[in-house]
Amino acid sequence: MVSLLALVVILAVVTHIVNTIGAQQINNLLWSLYNFLPISPCRADVASQRGLQREVVASRTQLRATSSQDEFAKWAKLRRTLDKKVADLEQLTASISSARQQFDSKTRILRWILTSGLRILIQFWYTREAVFWIPGGWVPGYVEWGLSFPKAPIGSVSIQVWSFAVGQVVTLLSGLVAYVFALFAARFMAPRLVPVLEEEEEEVKSI
Repeated sequence: MVSLLALVVILAVVTHIVNTIGAQQINNLLWSLYNFLPISPCRADVASQRGLQREVVASRTQLRATSSQDEFAKWAKLRRTLDKKVADLEQLTASISSARQQFDSKTRILRWILTSGLRILIQFWYTREAVFWIPGGWVPGYVEWGLSFPKAPIGSVSIQVWSFAVGQVVTLLSGLVAYVFALFAARFMAPRLVPVLEEEEEEVKSI
């Protein structure tokens, strides 16, 4: 069984990842994965939408290549076919958009339950329990009281204090990792970009 200490850490990391990636990006990924499942009621509609989009593009290309004066009959037939496909596509897109809105709403509720809702529930349920104990005499009494705030036993660290501390550390480490990644990326990418920039400058000068 996962300890309370580790559970708070895992929850803080997951919440931070979700907030960093962004709700819209997560919804887009889940929507794409959902439509690959056989149980998805929109799977056939999404496939039909993609097919119709390709057909509309092809019909428009063919219509542009047809002269409305020299080949009017053919042009008129292509135009009617294109208008029908566009109408079907708009109707199908509206149906999929309605289903997508419902999916996003359910996903948003589920995401809140698994992150913020679960954190609130855990903090409420374990508010009187100690996450871990501090050895006696390590800190003054008023610090012990602060670490046990609001209702954990004196001499222990409460789940509220532990959750706050873990959240701050996760945010700090995330920024540090992002900085190190950007630093290494700039160091490795800079030598590759210099020749490209020099070539572009030479092309501009030659013009």
